[in-house]
Amino acid sequence: MLLLGQSGAGKSTLLQALAGVLADDEGEREGTMLVDGRPPAPGRAGLVLQDPDSQLILARVGDDVAFGCENLGVQRDETWRRVHEALDAVGLDVALDRSTSALSGGQKQRLALAGVIAMQPGLILLDEPTANLDPQGVTEVRDAVVRVAQLTGATLIVIEHRVAVWQGVVDRVVVLETGGGAIADGDPGSVLGARGAELAAGGVWVAGHPPARPARRHRAAEQLMLETRELSVGRSRMAVQEGIDLRVCGGATLAITGPNGAGKSTLGLTLAGLLPPVGGEVVAGAELAGDAGPHPIKWRSRQLLTRIGTVFQQPEHQFIAATVRAELEVGPKALGLSDSETRTRVSELLDRLRLASLAEANPFTLSGGEKRRLSVATALATRPRVLVLDEPTFGQDSRTWSELVALLAGLVDDGTAVVTITHDLDLVDALADATVTLS
Repeated sequence: MLLLGQSGAGKSTLLQALAGVLADDEGEREGTMLVDGRPPAPGRAGLVLQDPDSQLILARVGDDVAFGCENLGVQRDETWRRVHEALDAVGLDVALDRSTSALSGGQKQRLALAGVIAMQPGLILLDEPTANLDPQGVTEVRDAVVRVAQLTGATLIVIEHRVAVWQGVVDRVVVLETGGGAIADGDPGSVLGARGAELAAGGVWVAGHPPARPARRHRAAEQLMLETRELSVGRSRMAVQEGIDLRVCGGATLAITGPNGAGKSTLGLTLAGLLPPVGGEVVAGAELAGDAGPHPIKWRSRQLLTRIGTVFQQPEHQFIAATVRAELEVGPKALGLSDSETRTRVSELLDRLRLASLAEANPFTLSGGEKRRLSVATALATRPRVLVLDEPTFGQDSRTWSELVALLAGLVDDGTAVVTITHDLDLVDALADATVTLS
């Protein structure tokens, strides 16, 4: 079954409830939920999440797959028999002692799926399992899921905004309505075919109904903001990319693409002044640098605020406040803006990014798409001259995608420089003035 709906409709919450991992005091409940005739409980359903790295538990592949079985008290010999069968089922042909951190994004996601099916649940729940994967990784994970379904006979429920990935392999499509209930339930042809235009208007990604794209004011790029010279990037002083020469200019968007593990996020953090270069240098243009000096890695946090804003790949990594409103106030308050100016900026962003109804909510309780929009808003609150955005559109329905892209396009047209790290080819097509592909 493919589970669809607008961003914030409750899709992830429903899967967490089915998996039995929602705390008793988390949110409101009414009605009845049964899994195979009984209330949900951990271990009877397996849940695979969006972020492959967040699901890695142990350092070696075999140990990671065995972890769930060990927690269920499965005997040792039976556990390792299941480990081998699960890895075969997902098509992950690597040594059991292979480091989990050395796997690609697609391999990590298949490893997470193997850990779930080794526990032999009757219900497998997939929450946007391909959201942060390159095209090859998307195909690997989808094909692995199909093999699992054929081999185990388990029931599969998949949440995915990009419908085309799963449309040909599911038997049923359910579209949740924001606020409760379902607005559609049936086979893919009847739901996505007969009602495609209606669902697309409500934000569902339906093939043949592309989302609206912003009209652009084409103009020559403005002054140089950032430049790299023979740049090498990496972590722990080990380079993953070398000899990078880039120019980031005001009024233009640079898209950085490439497979998982190529160093895209590392390059973005280095451009943003948050990671030191392994070699070469990142140099700010004179207007951007001002009195802060030419090298962003040496700038203080307050100097970065109005110069370079960064959106991390994982939204949770940048949340520090107890409410959405307070999160958006952090940057403006750090700049010493007046209360009235802070309120104005925060209100504008809440309205523009469909977060006003969530202003007093804890950021960590938002849906994946809402968290992503909040993380973008936090970067915009200080109105920096350069934005470095890592996967800014993941988790968005087609309507919030269009609104977010239109917002970014307007900033670029007004002179902001945008660097976006993305697998979203629709975003590249709509916004990029230049593209760099890492390999």
